[in-house]
Amino acid sequence: MKKITMFMFESCPHCKLARKCLDELKAEHPEYAAVPFEMVDEKKQPDVAAKYDYYYVPTFFVDGEKVHEGHAEKADVEKVFKTALA
Repeated sequence: MKKITMFMFESCPHCKLARKCLDELKAEHPEYAAVPFEMVDEKKQPDVAAKYDYYYVPTFFVDGEKVHEGHAEKADVEKVFKTALA
């Protein structure tokens, strides 16, 4: 099982949608709740965000590898979880 790191910021509407999808998927698939997960607010943690190569939020990394960047629908977030579980 690999760690997911999500980069976001609080007022981003795309990030809010991605967080809603995260919650729905964890409720539908309890195994997703066990995946190590870190959410980094790029405005509150710019030192952490600066270490990663991305432009848009939300962006998801799995074990340090970028797997999705930008607007994320439920299917996109589920792909992130499946990558972490592979």
